[in-house]
Amino acid sequence: MIEKFLKAKHWQIFIVTFGLPFLLQLILMPIESNPVGVMKYMPIIMIIFIAGFFGWLWSVAIGLQVKVPADIKMKVLKFKILLFIPLIYLPIIFGLFEFLPFGEKEIGLELNIAIKAILFGFIFILHLLSMFGIFYSLYFVAKTIKTVELQTKVSFSDFAGEFLLIWFFPIGIWVVQPKINKMIN
Repeated sequence: MIEKFLKAKHWQIFIVTFGLPFLLQLILMPIESNPVGVMKYMPIIMIIFIAGFFGWLWSVAIGLQVKVPADIKMKVLKFKILLFIPLIYLPIIFGLFEFLPFGEKEIGLELNIAIKAILFGFIFILHLLSMFGIFYSLYFVAKTIKTVELQTKVSFSDFAGEFLLIWFFPIGIWVVQPKINKMIN
């Protein structure tokens, strides 16, 4: 799996992460009579995107570690942990959105303000932690790419361009993936 992501062309990664979810939305919109009805398929669309994007991040960060110089130590365990936080958070948030605040009346559940406040605090903390995990993953992948490219220890100013390109993934993949293809070959 890692090797497939590393050797894939930029357009293939783009199709998996953006083309498929977009095509699924285009197919579902005419089928659903109510435009809001498409929202019930949103978890499936998000799973396709997340699997493609996070799979690519994982593949680049882990797959390129063999090309990192031996004297440079990268925090791979920290990356792995922080990448999995959003993967745990997203199913939790989708599950909570099933009930709060929209589903309270439909399921006959009346929550008091204290429980809502606790849930909000829980969601808020998980959301911030998830955002940090995603940004650290982008940071780590960009640093890994530049470390392999330059074969030396790098600072953020060295890989800021790669970081921004990965952050704006639909555009950046067209620049970053060809670099990765060259590194693998």
